[in-house]
Amino acid sequence: MRMPMWLAALAAMALPLAAPLAAHGQDAGEGVFNAHCKACHDPNIDRAPSKATLATYPPAQIVDALTNGVMKPMAAGLSEADKQAVAAYLTGAQPAQTAAAAPAGRAAPAPVGVDVKCAVNPPIRATGSDWTSVGFDPTSHRYQPRPGLTKADVPKLKVKWSFAMPGGMPTVIGDWLFVTNRSGKFYALDAATGCVRWVVEGAVSRTTPMVVKSDVSPSGWLTLIGERDRTTHAFDAQTGKEIWRSGQLEANPVAGITGAPVISGDQVFVPMTSGEEGAARQPSYSCCSFRGSVVALDLKTGKTQWQTYVIGQPPHPTHKNSAGTMMQGPAGGAIWSAPSVDAKRGVVYVATGDSYTEVDTKGADAIFAMDVKTGKVRWSNQVTEADNFIVGCNAATKPANCPSPDGPDYDFGASPILFHLASGKDVVLSGQKSGVAFGMDADSGKTLWSRRVGSGSSLGGIEWGMAADERRLYVANADTVNLLEENLKKLGRSAVTTQLGPPKPGLTAIDPATGKVLWNVPAPVAPCHYAGDRSRDRGGGDCVRAQSQAPSVMPGVVFSGTMDGWLRAYDAATGKILWADSTTDRTYDTVNQVKGQPGGSLDGLGAAIAGGRVYVMSGFNGAANTGGNGTNVLLAYSVNGK
Repeated sequence: MRMPMWLAALAAMALPLAAPLAAHGQDAGEGVFNAHCKACHDPNIDRAPSKATLATYPPAQIVDALTNGVMKPMAAGLSEADKQAVAAYLTGAQPAQTAAAAPAGRAAPAPVGVDVKCAVNPPIRATGSDWTSVGFDPTSHRYQPRPGLTKADVPKLKVKWSFAMPGGMPTVIGDWLFVTNRSGKFYALDAATGCVRWVVEGAVSRTTPMVVKSDVSPSGWLTLIGERDRTTHAFDAQTGKEIWRSGQLEANPVAGITGAPVISGDQVFVPMTSGEEGAARQPSYSCCSFRGSVVALDLKTGKTQWQTYVIGQPPHPTHKNSAGTMMQGPAGGAIWSAPSVDAKRGVVYVATGDSYTEVDTKGADAIFAMDVKTGKVRWSNQVTEADNFIVGCNAATKPANCPSPDGPDYDFGASPILFHLASGKDVVLSGQKSGVAFGMDADSGKTLWSRRVGSGSSLGGIEWGMAADERRLYVANADTVNLLEENLKKLGRSAVTTQLGPPKPGLTAIDPATGKVLWNVPAPVAPCHYAGDRSRDRGGGDCVRAQSQAPSVMPGVVFSGTMDGWLRAYDAATGKILWADSTTDRTYDTVNQVKGQPGGSLDGLGAAIAGGRVYVMSGFNGAANTGGNGTNVLLAYSVNGK
């Protein structure tokens, strides 16, 4: 998918290399880049970061991606000096300056600014206005009923503080804020000021932390994250001290965790995803073997209770590709987003991505309901058959491993939402990169309705998420590739081989009972001011207004960001825009002493609303590698900036 969520940082930072070099340095690095990487990265294809984007990475991060990351299988035969030469060429650093890769799949942290410690760290105290998980609650509504501000306050929102970091969506409890970042730091900050309460070094994660009250930790508060090395880690939320760390939850070296682990009762549910779609571009790669799964852990110990694969049949050899490499399948069904929990029925819902091979499977592009105690599949509903895809198959020159036929790459990337209707019936709401939202019966999985809100593409369609209050479902539609293609056509160029529908980025409100559209507001055409904009080589220099980010809701207001860097607040009943702020029309002097920090794209998992403030990450370049600036900035908005 997304790697689709190209998300994913798993594949986004990787370089597909396969041959060693005899000489090293920037010249040698250029040679290996041109021989093995240029076709994907300069100019970049979908799901591959551009050369300009790679230049913003710390050299050690590139080395680590080749040594311990998702592209490790493809870097077989490269020496340490080879990897450093490539990193030196891309970043401009000399090989001697390139740090050695960290052990156990952890990238060496890239320092950003100065961690300004808080003078005091009071005990964590929950309030009625907390946002403690990626979906706000186990049902993934992303709805804050007690935000600490009103609809009338929203037009007065201004940035109170900023913190430079390459991170994602935070969670908040009381005056504590928790956020991870891909450079290897897991922070607890003061939610009111941004000073650092504690920091864990070497925790490479892109998942949103979850905070829960638990007697497992001395303080009575526990926070969990999923790490890039395929483990889940629990810390005392008050101190940052380790409580437990799971073993590797998946043996497949291309696997990872992008969806946040979710806690329900005494269990932790962890979704497993992969970067195999990217690794499979290499003709020497035996595609494919990864199968998406959910792992249930014991909250007290981190021990595995059960693991259920969405593709029940293990992969088996199928045929040789044109390079003579044996192919295998079935494979795919990556779970990119956090699970949702139905306590009444005792099930956990997950959404799966595409298939990687032509071997038939019902586990891809589907919604699953699994028993929380046993992992047994209660029901599943596949909405797109034969969606077989690996990176590059939609380009003019296809990799040798492309399945036949290949599909449109219409993963489910957003968490399912469990919604209780006024009739007493429960529905599971979901959104697909096809641009279609679905309502399914919570008991049987039967599709009750479907509603198209966009044209769809390999980057959405509905990419990162949806949100719902008590009355409406709010669906953000991106149509990112459609927009990029529209811009490229102005230059007489094209990046796709199949005809795409017209881009329809925007926000749509839907009746959860019937699928009826209540209102739709197209994403406004607005100026953006990216510093070091990475979209210029992807579409004629125009801003990309894809509405890819997951919305967040409070009473009467929907917050939704666009990839051109704008955060907007919409009237929940009518769709009228109540407030808008460009996060890129200025720079920020941050709490961690970075002067002139730029903003960038609004993408990914959206805003957290808590304690009278709205928190959002600006600069996250997500799957499209558009609008990033190397280091994101966390922005905290409050009424009048106070």
